[in-house]
Amino acid sequence: MPTRRQTLALIGGGLIAAAGAAAYPVTRSPRTALAPWDMAGQYDDPRKRALSWAILSPNPHNRQPWMVDLSVLGQIGLYVDTDRMLPHTDPFNRQITVGLGCFLETLTLAAAEEGLATRIDLFPDGTDDQALDARPVALIRLEEGGTPDPLFAQVPHRRTQKEPFDTTRPVPEEAVQDLTQSVAAHLPDNLRVAASVDPASIARHRQISEEAMRVELETPHTYKESVDLFRIGHREVDANPDGIDFTGPMFETLHLTGQFTREAALDRNSLAYTSGVDAVLENMRTAMGHIWLTSAGNTRADQIAAGRAWTRLNLHCQRLGLGTQPLSQALQEYPEMDALYAEVHEMLAQPGETVQMWARIGYSPAVPPSPRWPLDAKLVDA
Repeated sequence: MPTRRQTLALIGGGLIAAAGAAAYPVTRSPRTALAPWDMAGQYDDPRKRALSWAILSPNPHNRQPWMVDLSVLGQIGLYVDTDRMLPHTDPFNRQITVGLGCFLETLTLAAAEEGLATRIDLFPDGTDDQALDARPVALIRLEEGGTPDPLFAQVPHRRTQKEPFDTTRPVPEEAVQDLTQSVAAHLPDNLRVAASVDPASIARHRQISEEAMRVELETPHTYKESVDLFRIGHREVDANPDGIDFTGPMFETLHLTGQFTREAALDRNSLAYTSGVDAVLENMRTAMGHIWLTSAGNTRADQIAAGRAWTRLNLHCQRLGLGTQPLSQALQEYPEMDALYAEVHEMLAQPGETVQMWARIGYSPAVPPSPRWPLDAKLVDA
């Protein structure tokens, strides 16, 4: 089965075959966008050491919505970058808040590795459940007393899997039990983790996730929100190491020949659009199991807690050799998604709960890390 990249590379097949990648010599990988993965932990200030790991955290659409203030000695002030919201697919900033929770958990794991504990004061000036704003998300102090967590060893290797899973390799029930039990042991009382690798369940989850993906792709304003965040080719990725990256010789060649551009992706009659949709939907069909997190409430604190739990879940999957990819589409809150939002909650949530995270799992080849802005770009006092 072709990968997402291989599938998209077939767009315009004859022309690409005739031109060949050799006709357009390109660099295969970004030159600077992956540097933060190598720089993690390489700072004198313990706050910066912990933060250099935290910026590698998972987050929606790779928006990296965090900004950090180090102007107060011994304190880390975490803020949201209000220019990095997803107003069409995440109108209430729930997913962005979950991403900030991921940041805080990775920060905590990194600090604990050095024997430091994190004292976190969430939303000290209050917050609005309808929209995040300029008020601090958290004030954090590092103190003596942190206990290293074995999960930290997985942070440099954590990935989000955007390729097909191996449909010939089932996920063992024992792996799922290990995963959910390990994560549940660290959950607050208002969060619940569950998973399933039952074939009937997989089929139902695949169906809903595919339908939800179609809704997002076929709704003009939500699809354009993603396309606007396409970074095509290593030069664009190095210039803006966020959003949805497409790199490598095939994409570079398609871009240079005008067959894969943001304009082509928005044209629903183009091969760029139809082949891209086919590739994304095919990924949904290769899920070999599913995991999800629900919360009894849906406050900002609940969303932060869900992000912290998702980080642990993601790292546990990495430890077990499992690939994960969030299925955020059916959890999005805009009118066109209302029916599927209700359906996925009926399927996964208990009465009164909110599904905060839902993901497909399976086995797949290793994938490279996602681009990141350097730490200095995220410091408000830099």
